[in-house]
Amino acid sequence: MTPTDDSRVMSTSHDQYQKPLPTPSPDSRPFWDAAKRHELHLPRCRDCDHFFFYPRHLCPQCLGSNLEWQRVSGNGTVYSFTVVRRPPNKLFVDVPYVLAIVELVEGPRLTTNIVGCAPQAVRCGSPVTVVFEDVTPETTLVKFRPVP
Repeated sequence: MTPTDDSRVMSTSHDQYQKPLPTPSPDSRPFWDAAKRHELHLPRCRDCDHFFFYPRHLCPQCLGSNLEWQRVSGNGTVYSFTVVRRPPNKLFVDVPYVLAIVELVEGPRLTTNIVGCAPQAVRCGSPVTVVFEDVTPETTLVKFRPVP
């Protein structure tokens, strides 16, 4: 499946999106720019070949600063999850939803949502793949859905 396949893109009515949006930092800007292109990019250390996430100035493996952003597969497994059934505030009333940690095949773990299935269908170890949700003209969120 290529990143331009419709199954990897979700649409949201831009004028209806009311939840808080990420504010990219200089370190995280390449992640959000790639998401806008419907690609998943992570920082990788050129010295030890280690992918990592969250973005930072030094490799957490070797403390090297020879870093680059590289496109990754977008495939992984559900490492951990919870089903949110009570809205934490008035902006998150679309309960239930799945808040999860996904471990990518490249190694890093991302906090995200699992979409495209009933919350009770999510299991630790289940294979997932990335989807992109264009929530505003400037912001695309990275989420995951089960692999059929």
